Amino acid sequence: MNVLLLGSGGREHALAWRLAQSPRLGKLFAAPGNPGIAAHAECVDLVPTDQRGVIDFCLRNSIGLVVIGPEAPLVAGLADNLRTMGIAAFGPGSDAARLEGSKGFTKDLCAREDIPTAGYARVTSLAGARAALTDFGWPVVLKADGLAAGKGVTIAMNPQEAEAALTALFDHPGAEAVIEEFLTGEEASLFVLTDGTTLMPFGSAQDHKRVGDGDTGPNTGGMGAYSPAPVLTPALEQAAIDQIVRPTVEALARAGTPYSGVLYAGLMLTNTGPKLIEYNCRFGDPECQVLMLRFEDDLLELLLATAEGRLGDLPPPRFADATALTVVMAANGYPGTPELGGAIEGIAAAEASGARVFQAGTRTEGDTLVATSGRVLAVTASGATVTQAQAAAYRAVDAIAFPTGFARRDIGWREVEREAD
Repeated sequence: MNVLLLGSGGREHALAWRLAQSPRLGKLFAAPGNPGIAAHAECVDLVPTDQRGVIDFCLRNSIGLVVIGPEAPLVAGLADNLRTMGIAAFGPGSDAARLEGSKGFTKDLCAREDIPTAGYARVTSLAGARAALTDFGWPVVLKADGLAAGKGVTIAMNPQEAEAALTALFDHPGAEAVIEEFLTGEEASLFVLTDGTTLMPFGSAQDHKRVGDGDTGPNTGGMGAYSPAPVLTPALEQAAIDQIVRPTVEALARAGTPYSGVLYAGLMLTNTGPKLIEYNCRFGDPECQVLMLRFEDDLLELLLATAEGRLGDLPPPRFADATALTVVMAANGYPGTPELGGAIEGIAAAEASGARVFQAGTRTEGDTLVATSGRVLAVTASGATVTQAQAAAYRAVDAIAFPTGFARRDIGWREVEREAD
């Protein structure tokens, strides 16, 4: 079977690496891909948001499955249009993808279905947002109601920070936002595959969103992650599925907009149980990298069964018991204006240590690999414990020469501290 993978980041490199191992695979194409993905797939000059171009390519190349990596094409309805043309697609249609495309849509669904989440207010103007703030204490969470590449969230500690964030959010016509109660607890990510009927848990992870060590500085798209997340115990995972994920999937099915694909639930583990922070309608990045390192089955068969509505015919996925941990190497300046074009060396040396380096924002200039975006590499390793996986990942990080880049040095720190007790 020929497969088209859409995307160019570290998530897509991890997916390409696993898809290429499937005995069912004929030829793997990636659009647009990156130099790392090119080791597993033929990269083609297609823009994932060019729906007509994607469909034409699929028809010309006998594509049996399209795996849609990033969220923007999903929210724009690419999966719907592929299915209309008889092409199987892994990913939800546009109506279901509103779970990620609109924070307000998701919060309203939670309110209707009695799904545990933070108290909230939807606001459509700066004046309305200022008025709504009086119903919340400090700190308070402010979210852009739309796709923001993981960076549309501000935790305001006082009125001055809230005013600055809201002014920025409403600096263009038509902006909307969600104001949320600040939840306390530890965050965890839960992944579930669903074809709209069957739910199949697909692992957990813990991400590190802040740019600096000790979870300081502004939010990013993710500076590292590890899987599994021991803090999400089997009992808490089951509670999250029963109280949050299943009611969501059932509500979308009742509405005639069934969800098909991977549903990524960002959870806050509060003292009263798991609460939903937000949904993503695709694999996380860098969570996908650690999930794929642990995954031990045929990824193509699993994604195809999801797309074809026969997920219930397959056994639960198998994952290695070992912990996988990934460290993002980013360009200096990220998450602000990153320094692009910096040379990267030493990936082969890093992988010789047993790690796997997934490329996220790279291109080749002659024989030189250079940085092209804020997040550049996801250096991923495994170990029997989080402590061991962390040590292996940082040995690989230290083997890479990236003078214009940086990495957090404490990915996995909470669990490392718990393991030391």
